[in-house]
Amino acid sequence: MVKRKTRPSFDLFSGYNWYVPGISGMFMLLLMFITGAVLGNVITFGMMVISPELAGTYGMMISYPVMFIPAMLYAASKSRRNEMFETGYALDSRNFGPFSNFSIALAVSIVTLALIFVLDIFTVILPPMPEYLEEVFKNMMDGPLWITLILVSVFAPFFEEWLCRGMILRGLLQKMHPAAAICISALFFAVIHLNPWQAIPAFAIGIVLGYVYYRTGSLKLTMLMHCVNNTVAAVSGHLDRFKDADTFMDIMSTPTYVCMYILCIAMIALFFVRMRAIPIPFGQRSGSDVLNADTRTE
Repeated sequence: MVKRKTRPSFDLFSGYNWYVPGISGMFMLLLMFITGAVLGNVITFGMMVISPELAGTYGMMISYPVMFIPAMLYAASKSRRNEMFETGYALDSRNFGPFSNFSIALAVSIVTLALIFVLDIFTVILPPMPEYLEEVFKNMMDGPLWITLILVSVFAPFFEEWLCRGMILRGLLQKMHPAAAICISALFFAVIHLNPWQAIPAFAIGIVLGYVYYRTGSLKLTMLMHCVNNTVAAVSGHLDRFKDADTFMDIMSTPTYVCMYILCIAMIALFFVRMRAIPIPFGQRSGSDVLNADTRTE
C-alpha cells in the first residue's frame, strides 16, 4: 500500500509540489488572485465602516494575505489530487552548484542592490505618477515602520514569490523553453502590481528572480532578493535624505552617479556569468528537485 510521506509541520511548500501549472493553470491562478483581491477589498471596506483609523493603519496588513488565499487553496487542492499519479517538482530546492549557502545568499543580495540602482532610471523615464497613486504609497510609507516592514519585507516576498516563481515559473519551466517561461512569469509578476510605475521595474526584477530560480530551484533565494529590494525601498522612504529625492541623481553628483551606474551594470552582468557555473542536474529542465514515487512513500 502506498502511504503519503509525513510532512514536518514547518514545511510550508510541499503541499503544492504536485501541481505543475501550464498557461491555462497560470490564468486560473490569476483568476483566483483576482478573487482574493476582491475579498481583500471587501474586508478593507468593512474595516473602514467600523473604524477608518483602524483600516488606515492595519487594513493592508490584513487584506494583503487574503488576496493569495483562494490561489493557495486551489493549488493545494490540485496538488493533492495529482500527488499519487504524477511527477512532482519541489517548490524549494538547493541546487547551488559550487556555491555555499552563505556565498550565494550574499551574491544575490549584492546583485539586488545593484539592480535597485540600475532600475532607478525608470523613475526618470516614466511620466509622473498620478496623485491618487502617490497618495496610496505615501500613506503606506507614512504608517508605522514595523507595519510597513511586515507588509513589504515579509508578506510580499513570501506570497508573491510563492505565486510567481514557486507556482507559475516552476510549472512553465517543465513545459516550455526556459527563456519563454522566465519572461512569461516576469510579465505575470508585473501584471499583478496593477500599475506601470511598479509593473515595468517589476518585470525587469522578475527576469533576474526567474533566472535565479531556474538555475537553483531555490524559492528562499528569490524571497531573500525580494525582501532586500522591498526593505531598501521601505527604509529609504523613512530617511530624511531620501524623502525629497525622486532618484539617486538627486543625492549624488552626475560623475558619481554615472560611475555607480556602470559599476552596477557590470556587477549584474558578472552575476549572470557566474550563475552559469550552476549546472542544471542531468535529466531535469530546471534546478527544482524532481519528486517521484520514492518521495511519496515512507
